[in-house]
Amino acid sequence: MFKNELVFRRFYGLFYRGKKFQCNVCSNNLSAFVNYNGRDLICPFCGSLSRNRRLWHLLEANKAIKGNVLHFSPSRNIYRKLKSNPSIHYYSSDFENQFIADYNFDITNISCKNYMFDTIICYHILEHIIDDKKAMSEIYRVLKPKGKAFIQTPFKEGAIYEDYSITTEEARKEHFGQEDHVRVYSVNGLVKRLEDVGFKVDILTFENSSESIRNGFKPETVLVVSKS
Repeated sequence: MFKNELVFRRFYGLFYRGKKFQCNVCSNNLSAFVNYNGRDLICPFCGSLSRNRRLWHLLEANKAIKGNVLHFSPSRNIYRKLKSNPSIHYYSSDFENQFIADYNFDITNISCKNYMFDTIICYHILEHIIDDKKAMSEIYRVLKPKGKAFIQTPFKEGAIYEDYSITTEEARKEHFGQEDHVRVYSVNGLVKRLEDVGFKVDILTFENSSESIRNGFKPETVLVVSKS
């Protein structure tokens, strides 16, 4: 199915051709994005979500598509772009075989040498990890000095909410919003944990703009972390 996905999408995308919008991942011009139950905007050609398109924009703007790139649980659209780039060494990883990836790294014990990666993408991962501080320490360990990691999770106001006595899927969905989540971060709470392991953290908060509307971006917060 993965191999034939783009064939099906090219046909489907014909109904969305236009000039009002553009997907910056696949560069197709669109009359509209596909509205997913009012919660997100999907590119009919490559399947990118709004956060995938924002991520791609940030990678390009930060000149982060270089050297060794580690990507946890990649979306298929970004996987295709990075996998086909001959100028980088791309390490896509999924621990539980739910995504298309080439490695099965445990984020709390990454089987790679110190200072190996120029760029790390960790989108919607940490909220699944019980020992998230160990995961952050591992990201710090394998990131090169002056390298950058792009981190995003769902966020809430106030403090981090976590309770390790909540273990059933039903209870986790009720408390954390999804069956396999173990916490909900606040921006400041996640920043504090990242700083505690040594990272410098830049908080990028995006609101609606003419550019964001054209590219199907949505308001969101992304953390870009680095080490000296």
